[in-house]
Amino acid sequence: MPGCGCARESRGSGSGSGSGSGSGSGYHGRPFRSVQSMNPGPNRFLLAAAALDVAAALLHLACIVFGAPWYRFLGAGERMAQMDAAGHWYPTVATLVISGVLLVWALYALSGAGVLRRLPLRRTVLTAITAVYLLRGTVFVVLMPYFPGNSPAFWLVSSAICLVFGLVHLAGLRQRWRYL
Repeated sequence: MPGCGCARESRGSGSGSGSGSGSGSGYHGRPFRSVQSMNPGPNRFLLAAAALDVAAALLHLACIVFGAPWYRFLGAGERMAQMDAAGHWYPTVATLVISGVLLVWALYALSGAGVLRRLPLRRTVLTAITAVYLLRGTVFVVLMPYFPGNSPAFWLVSSAICLVFGLVHLAGLRQRWRYL
């Protein structure tokens, strides 16, 4: 009824002292937080993981720019260096593919860190990336016979680097697991 105060009371001013559980009480607060608002902010480990992935991609791209000496220096093997020096297409294409994969991994790390929008299959992909790094860092002895042109020093250094990358990804993945 007009004039009785019912209309004002049902709309509420938002400043009432009621609990807000009844309909029309005027309570406009948000009793439940969304998962998005509980998100703790960017994850430092996954940000570091993304930076490491980008650095690795840039090092691979440097091989294309600087040629055979960089393929040798970074341990790609003498065969790759010779093919590059001869102008063969394979080292460039293989290096571009590896760089592209590393850059996609960086995007997933940034998504997992909470900096980029949610990418498809984020949890699954980040788990796979972490597994690849950890496996590459720990079971390199199994891979060595398939790449005879690489020196033992290459295997030890590159495996240690992959292990560190994997551990950084793992730390971020563990911290952000429920938000992924």
